[in-house]
Amino acid sequence: MRIGVDARELCGEATGVGRYLGGLLQHWAADPRARGHEFVLYTPEPLGIALDSRRFATRLVPGSPGTWWEQVRLPRTAAADHLDVFFAPAYTAPLALRVPIVVAMHDLSFVAHPEWFRVREGIRRRTLARQTAARARTVVTISEFSRRELLDRLGVPGGRIRVIPPGVTSPIGAHPAARGDPRILFVGSILNRRHVTDLIRAFAPLARSDTLVSLDIVGDNRSYPHEDLQRTIDSEQLAGRVRWHRYVSDDRLRELYARARAFAFLSEYEGLGLTPLEALAAGVPPVLLDTPVARESCGEAAVYVSLDRLAATTRALEQVLFDEPTRVRVLAAAPAALAKYSWPRAAAQTLDVLEGCA
Repeated sequence: MRIGVDARELCGEATGVGRYLGGLLQHWAADPRARGHEFVLYTPEPLGIALDSRRFATRLVPGSPGTWWEQVRLPRTAAADHLDVFFAPAYTAPLALRVPIVVAMHDLSFVAHPEWFRVREGIRRRTLARQTAARARTVVTISEFSRRELLDRLGVPGGRIRVIPPGVTSPIGAHPAARGDPRILFVGSILNRRHVTDLIRAFAPLARSDTLVSLDIVGDNRSYPHEDLQRTIDSEQLAGRVRWHRYVSDDRLRELYARARAFAFLSEYEGLGLTPLEALAAGVPPVLLDTPVARESCGEAAVYVSLDRLAATTRALEQVLFDEPTRVRVLAAAPAALAKYSWPRAAAQTLDVLEGCA
C-alpha cells in the first residue's frame, strides 16, 4: 500500500503538529507491520527528520507551503504516484486528490472562537476544514473533547471520527534530575487563549517575595489580537526574572524541563494540551486552567485554577513549587494519566485507520 503524507509541518522549526507527525513516522519506521507499506512524504523543502528513503520517499514540491501549495501543487505531484490513501496531519487536505483521505483535526478553535483569528485566516481555516471533513473517509482526533467539537460544530458523523490520543515521551529521559532553584516553565506558542500575560502577572507576587523564583516562557508570539509580553514583563518589573525564549533546540528544551520545579499552562481551549503531559513525564507538576479537556488529559495529576483568578493562580504556583504534600499527590497521579498516551499505540491505531480506508 502507498500512503501519501503531507509532511510540510516537519520543515524548519517543528512544533505541535510537526512533533505529532514526527512521532507517528518514527514509530511506523520501527513497526514490522508498517514495513509492508510505502510512505510518500510531500514537502516544499528537505525534512529535518532521518528516515529510510526506500520506505519513506520524499517528493519535493516547490513553493510556499500555504493553501495554493496544498490544493494545487501537491495534488499535481501526487497524481503520478498511484497512492492508495492520503494522510493529512493538520486539519486540511488536498481536495482534488482522487484517493481516500484521512485527516487529523486536533481542535476547532477557529470555529469555536473566530475572534482569535484574523478575518481572512479564520474564513480560510473554517472553509477548508469543513470541506476536508466532508471529503475525508475518517477524521482522526486526539481527545473525547475534540470528538464532541467535531460532532457539534462541524456535524461530522460519529462513525467517521476516530479518537486516537498521541504519545507522550519524557523530554528528559527516564530519571528526572534533581532540581535546584524554584523555576516555573511554560511551553507552547503564545496564543490569546493561553493567557500568558496573566501567568506573568500571577508570577509577579512570587518574584517579589522570593528572590530565587523565576519563570521561563518558551514559544513564539502568535497572538491575535497582539499581546505584548515584553511590555507586561517590564511593567511588572520582572526583567531578569522572566526569561522569554522564542524558540529553543530540543537539547535546550530538555534542559529547561529538567531544571523546572513547576509547570504552568493557563489555556482555556485546547484539543488536548501536550506540554502539560510532557511536564508530568518529566516529573514536573503542572498548574492548569480548569477545563474539560485538562481534566480529561491530566485527571488528578494537576492543580487547577479558574480563569481571571490571579491571586488563586499565584497560590497554586506557590503550592506546586514549595508544598511537598501537593507535589507528592500530583506526581503520584501522573502514571495513571500518562498511561493513556503511547506512541506505539497511536501509530498502530492510525495505521489501522489508513489501512481500513485504502
